[in-house]
Amino acid sequence: MRADIKEILKELDSDGIDFYVNHMQLATVETAMHSHHKGQLLYAEGGIVHIFIQEKHWYLPARCFMWIPAEVPHSILTYSKKVELYNIYFRIMKEDSPFFSRPNIYFANDLLREMILYTKSWFGRIEKSDPAKYYFLRAIKENLPQIESTRLPILMQHPFPKDPKLLEIARFLNSNLESNFTIEEVAQRFGLSTRTLSRKFKENLGMNYVRFVRSLRITKAFELISERQHNMYEITLMVGYSSLSAFSNIFFKVAGIRPTEYAKLLDKKNS
Repeated sequence: MRADIKEILKELDSDGIDFYVNHMQLATVETAMHSHHKGQLLYAEGGIVHIFIQEKHWYLPARCFMWIPAEVPHSILTYSKKVELYNIYFRIMKEDSPFFSRPNIYFANDLLREMILYTKSWFGRIEKSDPAKYYFLRAIKENLPQIESTRLPILMQHPFPKDPKLLEIARFLNSNLESNFTIEEVAQRFGLSTRTLSRKFKENLGMNYVRFVRSLRITKAFELISERQHNMYEITLMVGYSSLSAFSNIFFKVAGIRPTEYAKLLDKKNS
């Protein structure tokens, strides 16, 4: 980041600024919980980005963008080996599309991706005194609602554990995705009854153990695919599935796209 986050937030929230650009190209990105008066387009070029928003943990994979509405507290985290984050902030008006009032993750089509990448060297406020940049960003904003059909399923996000014991368990599971631990085995390992652990998942996360593990596995699969270091069968085993077809079907059920199709998107991105 080219400036202190507090200075950036203060400037982008200034009156009279319609657009603000702040791209990050770092190996590690971590921000504290914050909000701003403008809506934010966050695009990931490589790696997996974690966004914590409205008490939920969202996963932003490569070749996708997230829309974060104005005034919504959020934080951003990534430990991916290589990731470029493109941040474009837009002033939202009352008459604008309902699209801008809901947080969601979308696939970026070729046109939108090229438009975002075109702004790579831009930084700071973009005003009418620079009409080429100003109307270029205005065109991006006006076209965003048209991409609603590419929204990723809601299952691409899930609540983030707040219970200390559940957080410890989530970290353990995420580090051992290749293993197929039953809820009984996990409960015993962490000194809980199966009934207590099952209740913790439902009360704290609103989902059962199986669905939570599945979400972790597919998220990890997105990250492994984006790293381009393993073939699809290797990734299948690394995230705990013994059958490529079963992995593909679960991936499609959760993400709305086949893992091979997502890999092709990344290949197209790098061509």
